[in-house]
Amino acid sequence: MIKPYFLTALSGLFLTQACIADVNLESVTLDHNPRVLKSIALLQSLKSPQTAMQFNAPYVHDLKNRYKVRSLFVESQNLPIVDIQLTFNAGSARDEEVATGLHGIANMAAQLMDEGTEKYTANEIARAFERVGAQLSVKAYRDMFIVKLRVLSHPKKLEPALGMLMEILNHATFKKSSINLILSNTQVGQKQIQENPSRMMNVQFYRALYGKHPYAEPISGTQRSISKITPLQLKQFSNQFLVAQNMNIAITGQLSAKEALKLSERIAGNLKQGEKAQALPEPIDKSSFDIRHIASDSSQAHVMMGHLGTSRFDSDRLALEIANQMFGGSGFNSILMQELRVKRGYTYGAYSTFSFSQVPGTFSFSYSTRQDQLLSSVQVAHQALIDFVTQPIDLNQLAETKAGMLRAFPNNYSSNANINAQLGAMGFYHQAADYLSQYPKLLEKINAQDVQNAIQKHLHPERLTLIVVNDQLDKTALETRLKQNLNPHTAQPLPTENLPKILNPPEKEVIDLPVSFPTDAPEAI
Repeated sequence: MIKPYFLTALSGLFLTQACIADVNLESVTLDHNPRVLKSIALLQSLKSPQTAMQFNAPYVHDLKNRYKVRSLFVESQNLPIVDIQLTFNAGSARDEEVATGLHGIANMAAQLMDEGTEKYTANEIARAFERVGAQLSVKAYRDMFIVKLRVLSHPKKLEPALGMLMEILNHATFKKSSINLILSNTQVGQKQIQENPSRMMNVQFYRALYGKHPYAEPISGTQRSISKITPLQLKQFSNQFLVAQNMNIAITGQLSAKEALKLSERIAGNLKQGEKAQALPEPIDKSSFDIRHIASDSSQAHVMMGHLGTSRFDSDRLALEIANQMFGGSGFNSILMQELRVKRGYTYGAYSTFSFSQVPGTFSFSYSTRQDQLLSSVQVAHQALIDFVTQPIDLNQLAETKAGMLRAFPNNYSSNANINAQLGAMGFYHQAADYLSQYPKLLEKINAQDVQNAIQKHLHPERLTLIVVNDQLDKTALETRLKQNLNPHTAQPLPTENLPKILNPPEKEVIDLPVSFPTDAPEAI
């Protein structure tokens, strides 16, 4: 006789197996967080554990949209979900095409897009999306204005959500009362900026590098600039830039290619056609050092240095991404971390990055250190860059870096949300539809000479812009050390101090800067 407790345990086991085999996706709460989708996918993969760890780039359809709007699609039948991303060439770089000096227009338009139309209030819009379990996200970046919609693929859910999306894009009113509400909430954001030295440095770095270029000012604008923005200017921005011929479409989900094509044409056909945005001007690089100081009484000194980089369309981009990982993008294994932390203990962390935009973005690296170690640390970091440019590439480090990038790449298509983000970037930057599948081959082809050539062409230790946040700075002394590094005959020996005592965390800074600090660019390939 089988005992009751055994029957209970047995039934529980069967229930568990049933859940693994047939996840009730009707009850899934949709979320823009890719981790949610990853968890569901992992649960489903338990049915076929032998294939759970296999990564194959998804096949990307380049749909032939009759409106000639670039539309990329990946079919994913695992979940009854459709992700739609509309990427407009309409980031903060376009602000001054609407009104000179009014930075923050694109960002404010993104914030107010779902705050009401001629027919619907903000509450009615929110309830319409909630009723069908849809999620809307609108964000402005420097290059892009991105609208995302996630909704169940069933027509009874998809159709109402799509209808409301088009209503918002075509008829958002940008009421003065909504603008005033944003203005009243900016003080909190401004205080957060004031208390964050890295953000302060970032803002001043862009201003110093770009000068009068459209990339110079922060995406959010400043309190002074956004206080002047009117509903008419926001409507002008929408009418000029949020149009079919100035966007690309990305779709991922439970649709056929034929259905996705029809969906893309409905979206493009129901928007104002308009025109493509004009090409952005080329920024002008500096010819020498430019040292800027932000006074602060913090016990820590914060440093950012770099120069203009190159555009997203440069054939050296992938080689530079490898180079950046080697120099300062790969944690303890990077050259910067070895020189600044491991050997000398100047900082907890030092990192470098390339940003690739429509026109030349930035190359930069940054860290924090003790006030009394500022000059020595800058000298060491600068010399590390010089050596990286002039000395042969470490072949072992190169091989390890490429292998790490290859292992990490499947994260770009590990969920529907991630896939669609990549499709949006590929469409915006005119990449081939097979880029995801070709990436391993492209990475493998790059050799040490390719990386060396890219480094020597695009990295310039002789004309860095430096932003320093500390109590006081002797600019002359700092520039002297930098010039000594460039001239081996006059250079002083680099500091070789042993690891110092543990650094204190940075103290809070108070400096008047922008009202908020949106992400500079979306996460994408």
